[in-house]
Amino acid sequence: MQKIASEDPHVTLITPTAPMSAGTHGGRAKCLQRLVRLELPVPRTVALSFDTVHAIAEGEMPDIEAILREFPEDALLCVRPSSEDPDWGGPGAILNVGMNDARYVDFCDTLGQTAAAALYQRFVQSYALHVARLDPDAFDEVVEDGPDGLTALLHAYEDETDETFPQEPAEQLAAVLRSMARAWEGTSARLLRQAKGAPADAGLGLVVQQMIPGLGQDECGSGVLQLVDGTTGRPQIIGRYLSQSQGRDALGAGAEALYLESDPRGPALQDVAPEAFEALQEHAGLMRRKLREEMQVEFVIENGRVHILDGVRVTRSARAAVRIAVRLAEDGIITPQEAVMRIDPHALNELLHRQVDPEAARDVIGNGIAASPGAASGKLVFTSAEAQASAARGEACILVRRETSPEDIRGMHAAAAVLTERGGMTSHAAVIGRGLGLPCIVGASRIRLQSKKKQFTSPDGRVFRAGDVVTIDGSSGEVLAGEPAMLEAALDDTFMTLMSWADAERDIGIRANADTPADAQTARNFAAQGIGLCRTEHMFFDPGRLTVMREMIFAQTSEGREAVLARLLPMQRDDFVQLFRIMQGKPVCIRLFDPPLHEFLPATRSGQRELAEALDIPVSDVTRRVEAMAEYNPMLGLRGVRLGVTVPEIYDMQARAIFEATLEASRDGAAVVPEVMIPLVSAKREVELVKARIDAVAAAVKSEKGEDFDYRLGVMVETPRAALRSAEIAPNSAFLSFGTNDLTQMTYGLSRDDAGRFMSAYVQQGVFLEDPFHVLDIEGVGELLRLGAERGRKVNPDVTLSVCGEHGGNPESIAFCREAGFDYVSCSPFRVPVARLAAAQLAIADQLGVRDSISR
Repeated sequence: MQKIASEDPHVTLITPTAPMSAGTHGGRAKCLQRLVRLELPVPRTVALSFDTVHAIAEGEMPDIEAILREFPEDALLCVRPSSEDPDWGGPGAILNVGMNDARYVDFCDTLGQTAAAALYQRFVQSYALHVARLDPDAFDEVVEDGPDGLTALLHAYEDETDETFPQEPAEQLAAVLRSMARAWEGTSARLLRQAKGAPADAGLGLVVQQMIPGLGQDECGSGVLQLVDGTTGRPQIIGRYLSQSQGRDALGAGAEALYLESDPRGPALQDVAPEAFEALQEHAGLMRRKLREEMQVEFVIENGRVHILDGVRVTRSARAAVRIAVRLAEDGIITPQEAVMRIDPHALNELLHRQVDPEAARDVIGNGIAASPGAASGKLVFTSAEAQASAARGEACILVRRETSPEDIRGMHAAAAVLTERGGMTSHAAVIGRGLGLPCIVGASRIRLQSKKKQFTSPDGRVFRAGDVVTIDGSSGEVLAGEPAMLEAALDDTFMTLMSWADAERDIGIRANADTPADAQTARNFAAQGIGLCRTEHMFFDPGRLTVMREMIFAQTSEGREAVLARLLPMQRDDFVQLFRIMQGKPVCIRLFDPPLHEFLPATRSGQRELAEALDIPVSDVTRRVEAMAEYNPMLGLRGVRLGVTVPEIYDMQARAIFEATLEASRDGAAVVPEVMIPLVSAKREVELVKARIDAVAAAVKSEKGEDFDYRLGVMVETPRAALRSAEIAPNSAFLSFGTNDLTQMTYGLSRDDAGRFMSAYVQQGVFLEDPFHVLDIEGVGELLRLGAERGRKVNPDVTLSVCGEHGGNPESIAFCREAGFDYVSCSPFRVPVARLAAAQLAIADQLGVRDSISR
């Protein structure tokens, strides 16, 4: 037996003073209360709390008769869901509860047979499918409207259920409430809302509202209205109106629906009911001012009179969200601080990059890890040389590789997007893609790549060959066939205004990782406060330099290496002069040479023959040298500072290039104070050895040029030992920059290039809460950062602390860096605006005494 609660304090008539909140009755109920407080024409409404709806799902019903007594005896009712967050969804609304044979007869007299039948038929269909859970196929033969269609529908219901359609309003309402409550509690609904960010135990409220039919003899109908375009955010009256309709019918009515504002394309509500249109505008404007938000208004017109059924936040794109927030602030409705807090930092990617139009058809042919946001279409190519040839012809191309290496840099520069079969969030393709602002998908392991045949096979068996056009959606991780419509990047005045407000609030520095003058210019355009990481090795893969670099590797003596490197010196110096001039006096942190030397040697026989010809030596000498330099684990081998100690000529040349460029760039601009960073340090003595040589080079340059300059020397903390022994390293360092990519890799003993193969399974099974290469591991890697920062600052209070790994652009990671006392974070140029906004939101949240979800 079902228990009946005779009086339920959680069943509440919505009045201006009724006790309710979004956390107890849901967002829709609370919004309706606000509309009632504004004295808008809202039909009488009762709200059921989360607790009441949960009890209904368990079989404990509220006093249905008491609910019905809140409405006129002959009223029809609508039941709508009211979740805490509208994005979490809920069961569909059920209209015309209370409709029965007797009411049908009454409506025939007042509205006419056709309108009365439409009301009754709509309710029977909704009840049959969503409450009685009947098979839709049972009603396929009911194709008529009007009285005959209603009769056929009622007969079909009786045939399926062996009982007549319920006639008592109390029985109907109880069944509707029970059905909606149980639907919310179902497994599918729970999983769906959890995917949208709702907690597993999220509650559902229900609102029972008096129906305004929208059908009648005079001007009657329903529609929706909003004052902004949800795609652009620009002021515009948007929506549709449909005569003789209910609910949101107007949105699906096509050509039958009327425009709202007078429009040359067809009839409009303003033409047929100007007074109602004017009232709607006034109501929507009042809602915007008092609710401090752009709202979509659901309305119904009854014989020319407007009723407001609901108000929901306008659904909007990221670009519209920025424009809306800025306009509300400029109109004095919200503060600039609040405008900053309203924008999801992650959503800025939609503004910074081209995106696939949300309305475009998507023919998905593969999936991978969304490693670098944005979208691009182009013809498939399978080598870097083909990508460069395509760029020379002016053709957009998509570079497909099993995985990329430094030798692919030029091909990546030439491509419109990159797709790799292997890799994770911090693999080579992912890092370079984000740095270039290049759409990139990695780890697309279900695509079967056949590089020699220059083709790949999608999971559904389709074969795509060189020259076929595909689209890479780096925001979703989807590979699409063909060329769907795109939305262009939108960095307009409102974006600049929002970012200026953000910069006024944030309290941590934001720099960019930039390896080339183009990267530096992008960083400058996005208002980065300097370059936090310049990886100099990428400069050596230019064909004109690669051969010289290889010649240096084959040199047998220190003098021979110095002679070859002297040819690279002017090239490297010019690189740095360009970076310094672009940054106009802002700090530039240059990481000395890091990768193992074998990466510069050709791996193929044909490449080795070409190198032998270029160096005029036997192929056998090249082969032996390549074999001699091979390492079992090169990422933990002879690289970084270990090269600086054992092959010091490379760092000597780079230091000279930096210091000579410093003097040259300072002559015609702001004074440059370069930051020189030693990579992969794990011991104090390594720093001492390298520092001594760099200081000697600086002294030599000052003496030769007769000019003085300042510079800062620091360490890139990438090994756990460097973090743990930072108290020994910090005294010789002006800064400690934590490279969290390698630090995460070494802390976990996990290859970042291979982690993508199993990371999804690990996250799904709860081994890791998130991919640690994507979101900083606060508990493990974060502890090393805290220890390194605390111990380093203890012996050197003035040491600058920063994070320069890919985590630097992650809002959750920025929260940790602020709390741990870091001075700045550095990230890919295109993530700089995201980091600026996230940092501002954290600062504002601290000022307000709250912590936004961004830091969770």
